[in-house]
Amino acid sequence: MDLTWSPAEQEFRADVAGWLQANVPSEPLPSGDTAAGFALHLEWERKLFDARWAVVSWPEEYGGRSASLWEWLIFEEEYYRAGAPQRVTQNGIFLLAPTIFEFGTPEQQDRYLPTMASGEESWCQGWSEPDAGSDLAGIRSTATRDDAAGGWRLNGQKTWTTRGAFCTHLFGLFRTDPSAERHRGLTYFLVPLDTVGVTVRGFGRLDGDEGFAEVFFEDALVTDDLVLGGIDQGWSVAMATTGSERGLTLRSPGRFMATAERLVALYRERGPDAVDGSLRGRVAQAYIDSEAYRLQTLQTVTRVTGGDPPGVESSLTKVFWSELDVSLHEIALDLLGFEAELESPWMKGFEFALSGPIYAGTNEIQRNVIAERVLGLPRK
Repeated sequence: MDLTWSPAEQEFRADVAGWLQANVPSEPLPSGDTAAGFALHLEWERKLFDARWAVVSWPEEYGGRSASLWEWLIFEEEYYRAGAPQRVTQNGIFLLAPTIFEFGTPEQQDRYLPTMASGEESWCQGWSEPDAGSDLAGIRSTATRDDAAGGWRLNGQKTWTTRGAFCTHLFGLFRTDPSAERHRGLTYFLVPLDTVGVTVRGFGRLDGDEGFAEVFFEDALVTDDLVLGGIDQGWSVAMATTGSERGLTLRSPGRFMATAERLVALYRERGPDAVDGSLRGRVAQAYIDSEAYRLQTLQTVTRVTGGDPPGVESSLTKVFWSELDVSLHEIALDLLGFEAELESPWMKGFEFALSGPIYAGTNEIQRNVIAERVLGLPRK
């Protein structure tokens, strides 16, 4: 694996860094999980799109730059290094879009990708239900064929829908064949949230943000063109999305390297002699772990660009980055001492990091996947 960047890639990095330096807001935006913050973040997303930085790896006809995966990694490194705002469009751009590129019809790609990239339409993920989430095959929401109406009637409930209170669309799984085995008979739908029969009920979190929602479906009619990947083929389509969610695209190493660099700066700011000596080793280990994740991602990109798609090892990746995120923030709070109890970016980051081992499939479930499908251990 060649760890040097070509002159063209170095020029790309300079272009990214220059634009971000000139355009990143001087003051942090409010949380994108609040109504006011979400609206301001969408304005930022539009600015990214107008400059063709929103989806750099996408084809130019959809607003991208046809950048390579290497250039995408460079963009992510510079984006987080610059302290740019969180991407409130991430569920669409980083999770759904790769799935549409793989399974969508040309008409679906032309319909959804441009508005997704611009932020004109925003997407939330409708998988978790009151009795299903990490156990994705336990989904009970149904889609029943209605030939007279010319579509499918959706019924059921989705919960823990991140930013669902603000988004315009939902992508989710519904059971189209109740008699099929658990992993079969599921279909992947693209649902406008203003569809008659869809009710979105937002609810607050303990940290004061309000972006989570429950989404209820009561005989909501959706047409055939809103099926992604074929009837009863939802499991394989969803597995492509989970590969993106747990693996390469959702949590780039640039995010963690920037946090690790901030952690080192905090350690130096507090003064090595003014804090518990054991923290020095923990800070160093956290930085090493962040760099290890970066190198592992470079290895993954090397394989992907060579034609080897990511596989079940994405579960290993997900466990690693989610626990790394918690560790980085825990160390920062220990460095801050009692000041950590005050509202600060580190405390806010820590509160969010705690959700990492839960979303995208709990780490307990991921360890089962690793044991059975990576290590080949027998099921208990």
